[in-house]
Amino acid sequence: MRQSPLDALHRDAGARMVPFGGWEMPLQYGDGTLAEHRACRSDAVVFDVSHLGTVRVEGPGALGRLQLALTNDLRKVAPGRAQYTHLLDDDDASVLDDIIVWWLDSESFDVMPNASNTSRVVEALRGADECSVEDTTASRVVLAVQGPAARSRLETIVPDAASVGRFRVQPFEWGGAVGVVAGTGYTGGDGVELAVPAEVAPSLWTAVLDAGVTPAGLGARDTLRLEAGLPLHGHELGPGITPLNAGLDWVVGWDKSDFRGRDALVRQQEAGVDPVLRGFRAEGRRPPRDGFEVVVDGSAVGRVTSGNFSPVLGCGIALGYVPPGVVVGDEVELTGPSGSIAAVCVDLPFT
Repeated sequence: MRQSPLDALHRDAGARMVPFGGWEMPLQYGDGTLAEHRACRSDAVVFDVSHLGTVRVEGPGALGRLQLALTNDLRKVAPGRAQYTHLLDDDDASVLDDIIVWWLDSESFDVMPNASNTSRVVEALRGADECSVEDTTASRVVLAVQGPAARSRLETIVPDAASVGRFRVQPFEWGGAVGVVAGTGYTGGDGVELAVPAEVAPSLWTAVLDAGVTPAGLGARDTLRLEAGLPLHGHELGPGITPLNAGLDWVVGWDKSDFRGRDALVRQQEAGVDPVLRGFRAEGRRPPRDGFEVVVDGSAVGRVTSGNFSPVLGCGIALGYVPPGVVVGDEVELTGPSGSIAAVCVDLPFT
């Protein structure tokens, strides 16, 4: 079980630590997940997301290698920008991982996979003579400062980081070291993600907390992304699920000459996409859970992939896969071991 370089600070702050993707990370701090969630929606929180991978791809062949390996088209952006993309199985276009790419300069990229998928992404990117592929996860810490007050609070300690634009990437200095900041996040709101060398990360974490930012754990990170309708690999993305099933066809660069999984995606598009991802809002506070059946007119037609209580809406919410004939406004039952929950199909995001 790997640990963040900030592990001791989390424990000193009373964090409840849990295993996640091969790492031991904070689930919540003293005030709990609901308080951390609300702090992110009203002010600012900071997550230690060092369990996410960083794979540095460099060299004259780096852009071409990423274009062939990943779905999205980096030609839509440029150096100094970030882009969301997918790594697909070449046979059936299942999403092996969803990734953020930070384009640092003309020949240098930081590819950011999910925690348990870093080695898979490294393997998929290697093989080009004109670029190097290196897992740099262990050498840095990544802090996600999120919420409507994130930038104003960061302005007091790292103004160069606070000024980064949405889905922009730029360098900044902290503690005599150079870091990278991106205007990205996983909460559905504004915020930034800061990557700094591990040796200066404790002082940055402490400074962020001293600036009035609330520490938050994986529990709030999950409820926030669910409210925003954002997919989680292993739930909304994974074996048998393509970007088209998940309603993420915008991450597919159809105009590229080729990329891994393209032929399988074309076949699916021609045959028709089924099932599709939908959002469901429960009538009461009881939360649906992963694995609940989605029932229409007495028949199970799909299943819930993520479900929880929404602290903002005050009711249960869920994501799930159903036939394309289930549309916004349809009434359903979300059925699990303890009974059924009345719900309605709604537009995403929930908030």
